[in-house]
Amino acid sequence: MAGHSQFKNIMHRKGARDAKRAKIFTKLAREITVAAKLGLPDPVYNARLRAAINDAKAESMPRDNIERAIKKASGADQENYEEARYEGYGPGNVALIIEALTNNRNRTASELRIAFNKHEGNLGATNSVAHNFQRLGVIHYPVAAGSEDKVMEAAIDAGADDVASGEGGHDIYCAPDNLHAVQKALEAKLGEAETARLDWRPTLTVNIAADKAETLMNLLNVLDDNDDVQRVAANYEMSDEVMANLSD
Repeated sequence: MAGHSQFKNIMHRKGARDAKRAKIFTKLAREITVAAKLGLPDPVYNARLRAAINDAKAESMPRDNIERAIKKASGADQENYEEARYEGYGPGNVALIIEALTNNRNRTASELRIAFNKHEGNLGATNSVAHNFQRLGVIHYPVAAGSEDKVMEAAIDAGADDVASGEGGHDIYCAPDNLHAVQKALEAKLGEAETARLDWRPTLTVNIAADKAETLMNLLNVLDDNDDVQRVAANYEMSDEVMANLSD
């Protein structure tokens, strides 16, 4: 019986991973379709579509899925998704910006408000927390792209504003309007980027207390599970001790 239970547990975990993978693919496909609809269906001439396809490839999304999402943009039966941004404060006074693609703003706002209320947060009005962030372009390369000095030199030559290198790779920052130009210039020296997108970088961070950390993580998980939510930016910092307690 113990072996049987272990098998069921393994299958349950696999099912959970597969479900999460399917949800990620759904979100990626939605972004690809919207990007293709708003611009040309060719990533060479559509920077947003190119970034969406790169994100999909980074998640090992099959090529057929990507091509199907692009073709869906010109189909007559497509759902009319629009971009929406929601802002609020989570537990510990952490500022959150949620970017969504939705076909029903009222439904999405209601679902997010419920999530915030259940996790000691408050969904606010547009621009209620945006002053805590800077809007910029972020181009990410893996560690294998080169040394810190090599990436820094390439970023300077490409017209980037800043570089942050670490164990997770290299993040290259630039003005939003320069994202496509900087990305193209970097490719000549570093190859194709792993991801390139517009993002929010905190200008003011909040240290999350131990008694609020788990609630905050639960809220972030709920937001991530929402089908309409594409990306969440938050301005919290967490100490090693708090992180260790969460993993216990």
